[in-house]
Amino acid sequence: MSTDTTPSEDAMTSYAVSADGTRIAYEVSGSGPALVLVDGALCQRSMGPARPLAKHLATQFTVHAYDRRGRGDSGAGATPYHADREVEDLAAVIEAAGGHAHLFGSSSGATLALRGAQAGLPIDRLALYEAPYIVDDTHAPNDPDLPDRMRALVDQGRRGDAVTLFLKNVGAPGLMVRVMKLLPVWKKLTSVAHTLPYDLGLVIEHQQGRRLPDGLYDGVEQPTLVIAGGKSPQYLRNAEAAVAAALPDSRLETLPGQTHMIKAKVTAPVVAAHLTHH
Repeated sequence: MSTDTTPSEDAMTSYAVSADGTRIAYEVSGSGPALVLVDGALCQRSMGPARPLAKHLATQFTVHAYDRRGRGDSGAGATPYHADREVEDLAAVIEAAGGHAHLFGSSSGATLALRGAQAGLPIDRLALYEAPYIVDDTHAPNDPDLPDRMRALVDQGRRGDAVTLFLKNVGAPGLMVRVMKLLPVWKKLTSVAHTLPYDLGLVIEHQQGRRLPDGLYDGVEQPTLVIAGGKSPQYLRNAEAAVAAALPDSRLETLPGQTHMIKAKVTAPVVAAHLTHH
Protein backbone atom coordinates (compact mmCIF):
# COMPACT_ATOMS: atom_id res chain seq x y z
CA MET A 1 0.00 0.00 0.00
CA SER A 2 1.28 3.47 -0.81
CA THR A 3 0.83 6.28 1.68
CA ASP A 4 0.23 9.20 -0.65
CA THR A 5 -3.02 11.08 -0.21
CA THR A 6 -4.78 13.71 -2.23
CA PRO A 7 -7.80 15.76 -1.24
CA SER A 8 -11.14 14.78 -2.73
CA GLU A 9 -14.63 16.18 -2.49
CA ASP A 10 -15.52 14.70 0.89
CA ALA A 11 -12.44 12.91 2.20
CA MET A 12 -8.79 12.29 1.62
CA THR A 13 -8.04 9.86 -1.18
CA SER A 14 -5.44 7.21 -0.43
CA TYR A 15 -4.10 4.55 -2.75
CA ALA A 16 -3.60 0.84 -2.30
CA VAL A 17 -1.47 -0.92 -4.91
CA SER A 18 -2.92 -4.11 -6.35
CA ALA A 19 -0.88 -7.19 -7.21
CA ASP A 20 -0.44 -6.11 -10.83
CA GLY A 21 0.66 -2.60 -9.85
CA THR A 22 -2.68 -0.85 -10.45
CA ARG A 23 -3.35 1.98 -8.01
CA ILE A 24 -6.73 1.62 -6.30
CA ALA A 25 -8.17 4.81 -4.80
CA TYR A 26 -10.05 4.68 -1.53
CA GLU A 27 -11.24 6.96 1.25
CA VAL A 28 -11.78 6.28 4.93
CA SER A 29 -14.38 7.59 7.34
CA GLY A 30 -15.46 6.79 10.88
CA SER A 31 -14.01 4.53 13.54
CA GLY A 32 -14.55 0.96 14.66
CA PRO A 33 -14.10 -2.39 12.90
CA ALA A 34 -13.01 -2.13 9.26
CA LEU A 35 -15.76 -2.27 6.64
CA VAL A 36 -15.13 -2.19 2.88
CA LEU A 37 -17.93 -1.15 0.48
CA VAL A 38 -17.91 -2.94 -2.90
CA ASP A 39 -19.83 -1.06 -5.60
CA GLY A 40 -21.92 -2.42 -8.45
CA ALA A 41 -22.03 -1.45 -12.12
CA LEU A 42 -21.45 2.20 -13.11
CA CYS A 43 -20.89 3.22 -9.48
CA GLN A 44 -17.87 4.83 -7.88
CA ARG A 45 -17.20 6.84 -4.74
CA SER A 46 -18.59 10.02 -6.26
CA MET A 47 -21.69 8.38 -7.73
CA GLY A 48 -23.73 5.64 -6.12
CA PRO A 49 -24.49 4.36 -2.62
CA ALA A 50 -20.97 4.32 -1.15
CA ARG A 51 -20.74 7.80 0.39
CA PRO A 52 -24.33 7.87 1.72
CA LEU A 53 -23.78 4.44 3.27
CA ALA A 54 -20.43 5.51 4.71
CA LYS A 55 -22.05 8.54 6.33
CA HIS A 56 -24.59 6.34 8.13
CA LEU A 57 -22.13 3.55 9.04
CA ALA A 58 -19.17 5.68 10.14
CA THR A 59 -20.50 5.95 13.70
CA GLN A 60 -19.80 2.24 14.21
CA PHE A 61 -17.21 1.27 11.59
CA THR A 62 -14.05 2.46 9.90
CA VAL A 63 -15.57 2.54 6.43
CA HIS A 64 -13.40 2.13 3.35
CA ALA A 65 -15.04 3.18 0.08
CA TYR A 66 -12.99 2.51 -3.02
CA ASP A 67 -13.14 3.04 -6.76
CA ARG A 68 -13.03 -0.25 -8.62
CA ARG A 69 -10.36 -0.35 -11.34
CA GLY A 70 -11.13 1.81 -14.35
CA ARG A 71 -13.36 4.13 -12.32
CA GLY A 72 -12.92 7.43 -10.52
CA ASP A 73 -9.37 7.91 -9.26
CA SER A 74 -8.30 4.27 -9.63
CA GLY A 75 -6.03 3.13 -12.43
CA ALA A 76 -7.42 1.57 -15.59
CA GLY A 77 -5.47 -1.63 -14.97
CA ALA A 78 -1.78 -2.35 -15.43
CA THR A 79 -2.63 -5.74 -16.99
CA PRO A 80 -5.56 -6.97 -19.16
CA TYR A 81 -8.85 -7.14 -17.30
CA HIS A 82 -9.84 -10.33 -15.50
CA ALA A 83 -12.19 -10.80 -12.54
CA ASP A 84 -9.24 -12.19 -10.54
CA ARG A 85 -7.58 -8.76 -10.81
CA GLU A 86 -10.61 -7.23 -9.10
CA VAL A 87 -10.30 -9.79 -6.32
CA GLU A 88 -6.65 -8.72 -5.96
CA ASP A 89 -7.76 -5.07 -5.85
CA LEU A 90 -10.16 -5.95 -3.05
CA ALA A 91 -7.37 -7.79 -1.25
CA ALA A 92 -5.21 -4.66 -1.45
CA VAL A 93 -7.95 -2.50 0.06
CA ILE A 94 -8.54 -5.03 2.87
CA GLU A 95 -4.79 -5.02 3.56
CA ALA A 96 -4.87 -1.21 3.72
CA ALA A 97 -7.83 -1.47 6.11
CA GLY A 98 -5.71 -3.39 8.59
CA GLY A 99 -5.51 -6.91 7.17
CA HIS A 100 -9.11 -8.02 7.64
CA ALA A 101 -12.53 -6.41 7.22
CA HIS A 102 -16.26 -6.81 6.87
CA LEU A 103 -17.59 -6.44 3.31
CA PHE A 104 -20.79 -4.88 2.00
CA GLY A 105 -21.35 -5.64 -1.68
CA SER A 106 -24.19 -4.29 -3.79
CA SER A 107 -25.49 -5.73 -7.07
CA SER A 108 -22.52 -7.04 -9.09
CA GLY A 109 -20.39 -5.88 -6.15
CA ALA A 110 -22.14 -8.58 -4.11
CA THR A 111 -20.86 -11.14 -6.62
CA LEU A 112 -17.37 -9.66 -6.40
CA ALA A 113 -17.50 -9.82 -2.59
CA LEU A 114 -18.48 -13.49 -2.80
CA ARG A 115 -15.60 -14.16 -5.20
CA GLY A 116 -13.29 -12.54 -2.67
CA ALA A 117 -14.62 -14.82 0.06
CA GLN A 118 -14.22 -17.87 -2.21
CA ALA A 119 -10.62 -16.82 -2.86
CA GLY A 120 -9.92 -16.88 0.86
CA LEU A 121 -9.57 -13.15 1.49
CA PRO A 122 -9.53 -12.21 5.21
CA ILE A 123 -13.20 -11.24 5.44
CA ASP A 124 -14.98 -11.17 8.81
CA ARG A 125 -18.66 -10.91 7.87
CA LEU A 126 -20.52 -10.32 4.60
CA ALA A 127 -23.58 -8.24 3.76
CA LEU A 128 -24.90 -8.58 0.20
CA TYR A 129 -27.53 -6.42 -1.49
CA GLU A 130 -29.30 -7.97 -4.47
CA ALA A 131 -26.79 -9.91 -6.52
CA PRO A 132 -28.47 -9.49 -9.96
CA TYR A 133 -29.07 -13.12 -10.83
CA ILE A 134 -31.88 -14.73 -12.85
CA VAL A 135 -32.42 -18.21 -11.44
CA ASP A 136 -35.90 -19.16 -12.70
CA ASP A 137 -38.53 -18.31 -15.30
CA THR A 138 -39.79 -15.11 -13.63
CA HIS A 139 -37.51 -13.08 -15.95
CA ALA A 140 -36.15 -13.79 -19.41
CA PRO A 141 -32.52 -14.97 -19.39
CA ASN A 142 -29.87 -12.45 -20.33
CA ASP A 143 -28.08 -12.87 -23.65
CA PRO A 144 -24.88 -14.84 -22.86
CA ASP A 145 -23.12 -12.63 -25.44
CA LEU A 146 -24.11 -9.40 -23.68
CA PRO A 147 -20.64 -8.74 -22.20
CA ASP A 148 -19.07 -9.12 -25.67
CA ARG A 149 -21.74 -6.91 -27.26
CA MET A 150 -21.06 -4.28 -24.63
CA ARG A 151 -17.30 -4.51 -25.19
CA ALA A 152 -17.81 -4.05 -28.95
CA LEU A 153 -19.82 -0.86 -28.40
CA VAL A 154 -17.12 0.54 -26.12
CA ASP A 155 -14.36 -0.42 -28.57
CA GLN A 156 -16.27 1.46 -31.28
CA GLY A 157 -16.36 4.55 -29.07
CA ARG A 158 -20.13 4.22 -28.61
CA ARG A 159 -20.08 4.73 -24.86
CA GLY A 160 -23.53 6.30 -24.74
CA ASP A 161 -24.99 3.35 -26.62
CA ALA A 162 -23.30 0.96 -24.19
CA VAL A 163 -24.80 2.72 -21.16
CA THR A 164 -28.20 2.89 -22.87
CA LEU A 165 -28.09 -0.85 -23.63
CA PHE A 166 -27.17 -1.62 -20.03
CA LEU A 167 -29.90 0.58 -18.55
CA LYS A 168 -32.49 -0.92 -20.91
CA ASN A 169 -31.30 -4.39 -19.95
CA VAL A 170 -31.80 -3.74 -16.23
CA GLY A 171 -35.29 -2.38 -16.83
CA ALA A 172 -34.82 1.37 -16.67
CA PRO A 173 -37.81 3.13 -18.30
CA GLY A 174 -37.02 4.66 -21.69
CA LEU A 175 -38.25 8.09 -20.57
CA MET A 176 -35.90 8.01 -17.58
CA VAL A 177 -32.94 7.16 -19.83
CA ARG A 178 -33.82 10.00 -22.21
CA VAL A 179 -33.95 12.46 -19.31
CA MET A 180 -30.65 11.18 -17.89
CA LYS A 181 -28.94 11.92 -21.21
CA LEU A 182 -29.72 15.61 -20.69
CA LEU A 183 -28.24 15.72 -17.18
CA PRO A 184 -24.64 16.03 -15.92
CA VAL A 185 -24.82 12.45 -14.59
CA TRP A 186 -24.70 11.13 -18.18
CA LYS A 187 -21.08 12.23 -18.57
CA LYS A 188 -20.17 10.35 -15.39
CA LEU A 189 -21.97 7.23 -16.57
CA THR A 190 -20.37 7.21 -20.01
CA SER A 191 -16.94 7.83 -18.45
CA VAL A 192 -17.08 4.34 -16.88
CA ALA A 193 -18.90 2.59 -19.75
CA HIS A 194 -15.76 0.53 -20.44
CA THR A 195 -16.26 -1.21 -17.08
CA LEU A 196 -19.72 -2.53 -17.96
CA PRO A 197 -18.32 -5.70 -19.60
CA TYR A 198 -16.48 -6.36 -16.30
CA ASP A 199 -19.69 -6.34 -14.28
CA LEU A 200 -21.66 -8.31 -16.83
CA GLY A 201 -18.87 -10.87 -16.99
CA LEU A 202 -19.11 -11.35 -13.22
CA VAL A 203 -22.81 -12.17 -13.27
CA ILE A 204 -23.85 -13.39 -16.74
CA GLU A 205 -23.33 -17.08 -15.91
CA HIS A 206 -26.02 -16.79 -13.22
CA GLN A 207 -28.48 -14.83 -15.38
CA GLN A 208 -29.56 -17.76 -17.55
CA GLY A 209 -32.77 -18.71 -15.76
CA ARG A 210 -31.16 -21.76 -14.18
CA ARG A 211 -30.92 -22.55 -10.49
CA LEU A 212 -27.55 -21.87 -8.91
CA PRO A 213 -25.14 -24.82 -9.21
CA ASP A 214 -24.93 -27.13 -6.22
CA GLY A 215 -21.98 -26.28 -4.01
CA LEU A 216 -21.46 -22.88 -5.64
CA TYR A 217 -20.78 -21.06 -2.37
CA ASP A 218 -19.90 -23.99 -0.09
CA GLY A 219 -16.52 -22.46 0.75
CA VAL A 220 -17.95 -19.14 1.94
CA GLU A 221 -18.00 -19.67 5.69
CA GLN A 222 -18.50 -16.07 6.83
CA PRO A 223 -21.81 -15.18 8.49
CA THR A 224 -23.67 -13.53 5.62
CA LEU A 225 -26.70 -11.27 5.43
CA VAL A 226 -28.46 -11.38 2.05
CA ILE A 227 -30.72 -8.37 1.47
CA ALA A 228 -33.61 -8.07 -0.98
CA GLY A 229 -35.87 -5.10 -1.63
CA GLY A 230 -39.54 -5.74 -0.96
CA LYS A 231 -40.47 -3.70 -4.04
CA SER A 232 -37.81 -5.24 -6.27
CA PRO A 233 -38.98 -7.51 -9.12
CA GLN A 234 -39.91 -11.07 -8.24
CA TYR A 235 -36.90 -12.48 -10.10
CA LEU A 236 -34.49 -10.51 -7.90
CA ARG A 237 -36.23 -11.53 -4.69
CA ASN A 238 -36.14 -15.15 -5.86
CA ALA A 239 -32.45 -14.77 -6.70
CA GLU A 240 -31.59 -13.49 -3.23
CA ALA A 241 -33.46 -16.41 -1.66
CA ALA A 242 -31.37 -18.71 -3.85
CA VAL A 243 -28.11 -17.00 -2.85
CA ALA A 244 -29.01 -17.26 0.83
CA ALA A 245 -29.88 -20.93 0.41
CA ALA A 246 -26.53 -21.58 -1.30
CA LEU A 247 -24.50 -20.09 1.56
CA PRO A 248 -23.57 -22.23 4.57
CA ASP A 249 -24.17 -19.50 7.20
CA SER A 250 -26.64 -16.93 5.95
CA ARG A 251 -29.85 -15.06 6.63
CA LEU A 252 -32.20 -13.48 4.10
CA GLU A 253 -33.81 -10.15 4.98
CA THR A 254 -36.33 -8.40 2.77
CA LEU A 255 -36.59 -4.65 3.33
CA PRO A 256 -40.20 -3.46 2.88
CA GLY A 257 -40.64 -0.76 0.26
CA GLN A 258 -37.05 -0.95 -1.01
CA THR A 259 -35.81 -1.48 -4.56
CA HIS A 260 -32.48 -2.17 -6.27
CA MET A 261 -31.62 1.51 -5.68
CA ILE A 262 -30.13 1.51 -2.19
CA LYS A 263 -31.49 3.96 0.37
CA ALA A 264 -28.69 4.32 2.90
CA LYS A 265 -30.83 5.38 5.85
CA VAL A 266 -32.92 2.20 5.51
CA THR A 267 -30.15 -0.23 4.59
CA ALA A 268 -27.32 0.92 6.88
CA PRO A 269 -28.99 0.00 10.22
CA VAL A 270 -29.76 -3.51 8.97
CA VAL A 271 -26.18 -3.97 7.79
CA ALA A 272 -24.77 -2.60 11.05
CA ALA A 273 -26.94 -4.94 13.11
CA HIS A 274 -25.63 -7.95 11.18
CA LEU A 275 -21.98 -6.90 11.32
CA THR A 276 -22.08 -6.25 15.08
CA HIS A 277 -24.09 -9.37 15.96
CA HIS A 278 -22.37 -11.79 18.30
